[in-house]
Parts: sequence; C-alpha cells; structure tokens
Amino acid sequence: MPNDVIVTARDVEKSYGTNSVLRGVSFDAGRGEVTCLLGPSGSGKSTLLRCVNHLETIDKGVIRVDGVVVGYHEKDGKLYEMSERDAARARHGIGMVFQSFNLFAHMTVLENVMAGPRIVGKRKKEPSRTTALELLDRVGLAAKGQSYPAQLSGGQQQRVAIARALAMEPKLMLFDEPTSALDPELVGEVLSVMKELAAEGMSMLVVTHEIAFARDVADQVIMMDGGRIIESGPPQKVLTTPEHERTRAFLSRIL
Repeated sequence: MPNDVIVTARDVEKSYGTNSVLRGVSFDAGRGEVTCLLGPSGSGKSTLLRCVNHLETIDKGVIRVDGVVVGYHEKDGKLYEMSERDAARARHGIGMVFQSFNLFAHMTVLENVMAGPRIVGKRKKEPSRTTALELLDRVGLAAKGQSYPAQLSGGQQQRVAIARALAMEPKLMLFDEPTSALDPELVGEVLSVMKELAAEGMSMLVVTHEIAFARDVADQVIMMDGGRIIESGPPQKVLTTPEHERTRAFLSRIL
C-alpha cells in the first residue's frame, strides 16, 4: 500500500438479503487528505463508511486502512473474521462521528471524552482528563466540561462527539453525515471544527450533503449511485463539470 494512501478499497460488495448495497466499489483515499462521499439516499455511502471500520461486514473484496485489513486476519491469501474484541482493538486508530451524537447521557461532557481512553485504551485518569480538557478547548467547549449532553445544543453535542473521537488519537476520522441532524443555524459550528482538522492534516472520509464543504475542503470527491462509484476526482472537476448525468441531476437537486 503506497505511503500516501490511508484507505484502499477493492471490489467491495455488500448485500442485505437480496438487496445489493455495494457493487464492486474500489477507491483510494489519500493520507492527510479529505475524501467526501456524495450521492442520493440509498446509494451506499454510509454502508461503505461503516465497512471501513468493520461496523458492517463485507461479502466480497477487501478494505485496508494504513495497510491493514480491519476486522479480519489475513492468512494464505484468505480473510478470516476477527472476534469482536480483536476487531474493536484493530479499529482503535479509526475515529467515527455519526449522524446522531451517541453521547452517554448519564456522563458529563468531560466524562464522555475521557471514556474511550479510560475504558478502551486503559489509560490513567489524570492524563486522560488533561487530554480531554485540551480537546474540549480545541472544539470551543472548554466551559462545558461539567455539563450533561441534554444541556447542550445539537451543534455542541456533535462537537463533543468529535472531541471524543479525537481522544483516541486516530489516524483516520470517519464522518457519517455529521450535520444532517442539526438545525441549519448550527451546521456551521460543526463544519468549522472539521475544516480545522482538515487544515491540520487529519485524514478524513466524509459522507455529506454539504456541497460547499466538499467544494472548499475536499481533496477528492466520490459520487455514488446504486451501490457503485459513478464518478470521482478533484472537487473542481466533479462539482463544476461532472461527466455523469446522475451526478448532474444530483447536484441540480441539492443546489
């Protein structure tokens, strides 16, 4: 796997019963770059993202993150699924932010950010606390450490979710439509944090309908439809002069 590539997918297929969701998907995502996945609902974007960190299994093909197949052991050219414990350990270096914030309601904001390093990473309390406070400051929530999720706006909760993912020191961040559950006036504060991460060189794979974000921040845009990649390339090309009719139709509806 080339050193400048963080994710590589080859001929990935995924079905739920008779419903084929991913149909021979192949792509590379650059290290230190932002790759945005676009497409209509049901095109397979979120499923593909969840397959990258083995929250969903794949039926055929292979996905590697930093050269390693997540969720499977490779032996003699064959893949064998890991136990859930081993798979969880293997995905330590992959942070994920979901549409819904998935914060622990009974924990304070600070405790939420500390949870991964303490429970999964087995780190000591004080270093975890110090890191968590730094991350909350980084996402503009230094004053909210003792608040509970229910006391925060949706945008604030999503920023806590980003801080929680960053607490595990990931080499790759996955974002599954992180602004779709937010009121329009709160979208900007989350995208601002994501733009800062991109500027700092974080490798990011982002499922989004935020075309302006993709245009301004992405290094690569991948357009999906019907479980296939129908077009990919720099945002200036895909978003400005798309080649595929389905891409043009999608963009015309979104814009």
